[in-house]
Amino acid sequence: MKKIFNYMFAALVGCATLTSCLDSALETSPTDSMSGDALLGSASTAIIPLNGIYRSMYATWSPQANEHQSFGISSYNLMADVMGEDMIQAAQGSGWFWFDCLYQVKSRFESTAWRSYDVWNCYYTWISNANYIIDREETMTGDADDVAYIIGQAYAIRAYSYFMLAQTFARTYDGHEDEPCCPIYTEPTQAGTQGNPRSTVRQVYEQIVSDMDEHALPLLEGKARQHITHISYAVACGLRARIALVMNDWTTARQAAINAINAAGQEGRGILPVASFRGLHDASAANVMWGASIIADQTGAYASFFSHMDACDELGPTAGAYGASARKQISRDLYSLMSPTDTRREWWDPNNEENGEDGGYQQEKFKFSNRQTWTGDYIWMRVEEMYLMLAEAECRLDNDADAINYLTQLMETRVEGYTCTKSGTSLGTTSSQRTGSLLEEIIDQRRIELWGEFGRIYDLRRLHQGFRRTAAMGWPRAALLDGRPSDNPESYMWVLTIPQTEFDGNINMNPSTDQNPVGDLAD
Repeated sequence: MKKIFNYMFAALVGCATLTSCLDSALETSPTDSMSGDALLGSASTAIIPLNGIYRSMYATWSPQANEHQSFGISSYNLMADVMGEDMIQAAQGSGWFWFDCLYQVKSRFESTAWRSYDVWNCYYTWISNANYIIDREETMTGDADDVAYIIGQAYAIRAYSYFMLAQTFARTYDGHEDEPCCPIYTEPTQAGTQGNPRSTVRQVYEQIVSDMDEHALPLLEGKARQHITHISYAVACGLRARIALVMNDWTTARQAAINAINAAGQEGRGILPVASFRGLHDASAANVMWGASIIADQTGAYASFFSHMDACDELGPTAGAYGASARKQISRDLYSLMSPTDTRREWWDPNNEENGEDGGYQQEKFKFSNRQTWTGDYIWMRVEEMYLMLAEAECRLDNDADAINYLTQLMETRVEGYTCTKSGTSLGTTSSQRTGSLLEEIIDQRRIELWGEFGRIYDLRRLHQGFRRTAAMGWPRAALLDGRPSDNPESYMWVLTIPQTEFDGNINMNPSTDQNPVGDLAD
């Protein structure tokens, strides 16, 4: 398994007129003797290009000048976290993630060294690779279960990629179903393939749901996972629950979360007390459903999640460089929502001398497992999230007793004697406007539990909540977003611009009519 995870991409992918295929992504061949066609001929060899996709989910591959803030899934979650109000970036440091935090990247869509190009190309490259695997569904040889395992993951990867594109390049699903989203490709693409126009948000989500419900979930059910980085049936159910929450499909979210919990339980996974997974750097922990097990020769060094999170500088330039110069802190407001006896308080240090008199509280949640080798596993999904999604779905369905039951199953492992008697689903227009509802309690615990893991801005978008940063929270003045409409959940602040290279290579996309607003509000 170690060898095949060293391959970043499979050479089998052709490059179309859309920007989804970077030339650099096509240069590494999985073997010296086998062509892409041969690799996809059987399930036993198709695992190599599939692992190539997964390898890129935690590798640094973005063009030069951006690679230190581009390391797959975890980098985009971190991007989305510093765009919110709960994770404070205390200083500019070397500049990485700072311009995401300040919402100063959208105007740079003509550059290949900024977020628009980075994110668009990442997800479309995964889609392109997945499409080549899916194309062999009827002809791939081997044991039927092995074929289903390969093909099911490819569908899940495609659905996940479109899901994240939709959350990044369009406004949220609810209320914006007929607005433009992104082009859909379900067939292999190669040089000369004509690019597609933007589909609507509704059409993209219809594709996502189809990929999950008609293909990924039935194909993966009952199949034993080979590696923690692979999308198993449990993980696919977790992804399906995430998708349903964004679509406000509470019944589907409830059932998908239940299925995820049950399937994870069959794999021996469940809620863990905080003391059992300190550092959040071990994908083998019994509460981890999906993550990247990273060995020493696969680390991104400076271009890695822990380089930006772990502030330890005891080894000088070999670790903690970015984490020390641009510290990641929890806002004082969010920290204050925790009970004094909440064991999660150990994830942050309110007494760290580097916090500054008016700053937030330094994070200790994410630490290198070995600073000398730059190692630490990436965690992309935990069982605890499933209980929070299940509690939210039950609450939205007016089943307060069930919602409290599922929330308590998690919270009693965080706060001894935890009880909740709240009810209702009201939320403030901004996250700082308090309502005292049960839904607010669930979302508060989600904000605390998943801090640094999920991407706060994705939740703010689907909840139709705005936010305000204040100095009292611990935010530096440079990042307060004064005069910006962050309190307007319908603004375009959070919608990324489409890279110019897409317009240059796609005859069916017009920059004058298809580009997202560069400003905070609609043009």
